Amino acid sequence: MNNIQSSKTNSSPLSRRAFLISSAAATGALSVGFHVPSLAQTATKPATVSGAGSAVEVNAWVVIQPNDECIIKIARAEMGQGTSTGLAQLVAEELECDWQKVKIQHITPGENLARKRVWRNMATGGSRGIRESQEYVRQGGAAARVMLMQAAAKTWSASVGDLKVSKGVITHLPTGKTLRYGQVCTLAATLPPPDVGTITLKPPHLWTIAGKPLKRLDTAQKVNGSLKYAIDYRPADILFAAVKIAPVFESTIKSFDATETLKRRGIKKVVRIDDSTIAVVADNWWRAKTALEAMPITYEEGENAKVNSQSIAQHLTEGLTSDKNVFADTNVGKFSEAFESASRKVESVYSTPFVTHACMEPMNCTVRYTPEKAEAWVPTQNAEAALAALADASGLPAEKCEAYNHTLGGGFGRRGGPQDYVRYATIVAKEFPGRPVKVLWSREEDMTHDIFRPIGLCKLQAGLDAKGNLTALSLRVSGQSINAYLAPHNITDGKDRRQLQGYWPEPGDAQMGYSVPNMKIEYAMRNTHVPVGPWRGVNTNQNAIYLECFMEEVAKASGKDSLEFRRSLLKTHPKHLGVLNAVADKAGWGRALPKGVYQGIAQFMGYGSYTAAVAEVSVTDGKVKVHRLVLATNCGHVVNPDQVASQVEGSVAYGLDSLLSESSVMNGRIVERNFDTYKIARMVQLPKIETVLAPTFDFWGGVGEPTICVVAPAILNAIYTATGKPVKSLPLKNAGLELV
Repeated sequence: MNNIQSSKTNSSPLSRRAFLISSAAATGALSVGFHVPSLAQTATKPATVSGAGSAVEVNAWVVIQPNDECIIKIARAEMGQGTSTGLAQLVAEELECDWQKVKIQHITPGENLARKRVWRNMATGGSRGIRESQEYVRQGGAAARVMLMQAAAKTWSASVGDLKVSKGVITHLPTGKTLRYGQVCTLAATLPPPDVGTITLKPPHLWTIAGKPLKRLDTAQKVNGSLKYAIDYRPADILFAAVKIAPVFESTIKSFDATETLKRRGIKKVVRIDDSTIAVVADNWWRAKTALEAMPITYEEGENAKVNSQSIAQHLTEGLTSDKNVFADTNVGKFSEAFESASRKVESVYSTPFVTHACMEPMNCTVRYTPEKAEAWVPTQNAEAALAALADASGLPAEKCEAYNHTLGGGFGRRGGPQDYVRYATIVAKEFPGRPVKVLWSREEDMTHDIFRPIGLCKLQAGLDAKGNLTALSLRVSGQSINAYLAPHNITDGKDRRQLQGYWPEPGDAQMGYSVPNMKIEYAMRNTHVPVGPWRGVNTNQNAIYLECFMEEVAKASGKDSLEFRRSLLKTHPKHLGVLNAVADKAGWGRALPKGVYQGIAQFMGYGSYTAAVAEVSVTDGKVKVHRLVLATNCGHVVNPDQVASQVEGSVAYGLDSLLSESSVMNGRIVERNFDTYKIARMVQLPKIETVLAPTFDFWGGVGEPTICVVAPAILNAIYTATGKPVKSLPLKNAGLELV
């Protein structure tokens, strides 16, 4: 049985944090012209960029060709959201180059570490790709511009104050002489970078590249098919591996028989990756997959095999009334007294299920390992985390590893945290030194061994006075904790605020917009054996459904119009109120509608942005038709209006998924294994979508995720108005409803 290999992760003594912060020695390339906190700057020399002919790196963000083509370095992952183009616009705006000559190039985590993380954070998640890095990437573009102008001034023995630049052409105003960026870039690279404190960034009202609806830089590659995703990467001599993970979470492989498997055509080896995972390696993936499916495997499933959706629901229901493992994040006034004395009381329990990410590109990674070098070709939202997983699993130091990130065929949070697909591929590749091995998950493995959106219940209570004013409000969320699974260090004294995202009292990222004199918001942590993690929009999705659907119940109980009821509670939060008014105005709230069509409204905040939605819906014999959705967003500054609108429109599909999707549990395992049983929104089910951008230009908010959370509650509130019955348990099929 020498073709059966049992492998364990060979943990490197170098921790991820250690090699991210203090990694390998820097290269000889010119470093960026501004300070990176806690990181030493690198001594530099002008460099000819490898693979770019005689292109010259002016600083870490800008490379210039003699023909004036500007290559802008991008650190964040691209997964269809347009971050790469947006970041390039911000750099190009300050650089004052010709946008028609801009190209982008993604850096690798190995490069970042070798240069002491000059490009800083490479992770893409939480709608932070632009809002978190906008300042320092703009400073990078501005610093390069200053250096290029100083080079021109030195060439002419002139003063920089006598120079003007436009579209990459520097003009000496007294004489009219001109120099192009391509003519001075080599000299510019030798000059000391300016102090970041001396750089004044352009105010948005003067933007000519940023803030404009420019076409994305990656569209042509997608249209003509030249863009290669990681799943397409097939170097010479590649091997393929299929993986199978124990179907019950936290269970182990008891035994397997590879005798017949190894006799099959093209099979190279069977590798036991860890206690719960096994791989079959072959000369093509289909042979590996079918051989693995036919191989006899038995499991030690343990007590988790007794868990099902019903037992999980009971576990969460207990959390709604228990005083154990519960904490109050907000406790304003005296809720209990105000609720008991209320003229009218409203109480409800809402539930949302586990859901999977359902990325069109299943998890995959290709690794080539030798004792001297480990390389990974991978679609990841966090290239540095992928590099860390590669180094840990290979046992090699970080400076002997590299990860090449590809455009992602869907991420949505799944590819941001656990880099399990990198670890699996590395372990298998170690059995074939020098040969690249692609580990590709089947659709069934991808959907049943995801990092699922947490399941949750929420109990809500409201008290109204005699005039219908809301005087008391309480929410208790009972459900699974993402931090408990992925980041336990973020839980303090058993308290996890992350699950209350969108209910936070402080301004900034995800603030509760409503002001109620007596309010209590609690979280009861009730974990299960099912692994959970961020799902596009993360906890704002569930929390917006709980709150906004309940607020619709309270509004109807008060006898007030849904919009006016919300307006009365948002008076101290003008940005919440602003998007609510904007969407109501655009949608024509309260106007005469076609017979059988009803409106629903919702507002919420997440990822630093304010959002609201109005849905127009009809319900006939249990069939729900969403005719129109109007969505408003205030993300502060807008880098590319078309991209923002596209992200808002695209978020509708995920919002509809919130109404349709469910990953249920039976005998400890996920039931829905493919798209025949796991329901997602189809094109025919999408309504007419209208977007309203309402930027106030005084902050930087996110775009990719915030609007998702108001889609489902706006639709549910319209259904409530149409039927007279609130939908409290998702998916819609639980209420006997079907989306058409």
